[in-house]
Amino acid sequence: MTPGQKVYVDRLDVAEGGIVELGRVLLVADGDNVKVGTPTVEGARVVATSQGETRSKKTIVFKFKSKVRYRRKTGHRQLYTGLVIDKIVGAESAAEQPKKVVRRRKKEVTENGT
Repeated sequence: MTPGQKVYVDRLDVAEGGIVELGRVLLVADGDNVKVGTPTVEGARVVATSQGETRSKKTIVFKFKSKVRYRRKTGHRQLYTGLVIDKIVGAESAAEQPKKVVRRRKKEVTENGT
């Protein structure tokens, strides 16, 4: 995503013109400088403005069983929220953060062996 780009996400409970912060950023790229999260990039977030709700194209669901005269035709239209990306916060500092080292504690053995 880039600032100014319009994206559609599953419906969010945000009024049109409201500001949304997305905190689970999986990857931050700035030219050749790429930071991949494990599973997310620490401190990075995306700030976006809501552009209202829209619906997708209709998906037809047709159920049919031969020889028993069973036919059901239904449709579904998923609700989406349009977002315009304003800025990516923490992208500069998040791309330069060192990787965290996780160390496990050694289990202590007592006299009775547990």
